[in-house]
Amino acid sequence: MASPAFEEIAETFAFLDDWEDRYRHVIELGKAMPPLEAALKVPATKVEGCASQVWFLPRIEGRGEAARFDFQGDSDAMIVRGLIAILHALYSGLTVGEALKVDAAAELARLGLDEHLSSQRSNGLRAMIGRLRRFAAEAAGVPAG
Repeated sequence: MASPAFEEIAETFAFLDDWEDRYRHVIELGKAMPPLEAALKVPATKVEGCASQVWFLPRIEGRGEAARFDFQGDSDAMIVRGLIAILHALYSGLTVGEALKVDAAAELARLGLDEHLSSQRSNGLRAMIGRLRRFAAEAAGVPAG
């Protein structure tokens, strides 16, 4: 159930032969993201459980499970900014109901990220996904599962 933007990333990853090229691509994705305003980098937007500084600002349009899900994110680490860009491609524009059905681990495994991230980065990625799922669940009015 991946978005066209995520499918494009997956196709690029399939085209890139070695992990160093993929790593550089992740960093480029992060560089292309607009930064989060400094005034929005506050404890309420900080994602706990990440080794790097990470902030997420959700934007929900509408109400209930049909509401559209989007978010802005930022990090002080370039590779993490790239991971945020990948998550943005995976989740943004979906309804909150659709966002709750995304199997992020399976989709990200298609990119080989599970094999090439340090345990700290993997834990941080799980924390980011958990935060996004909680945003979507709250907007949908359902428990985050």
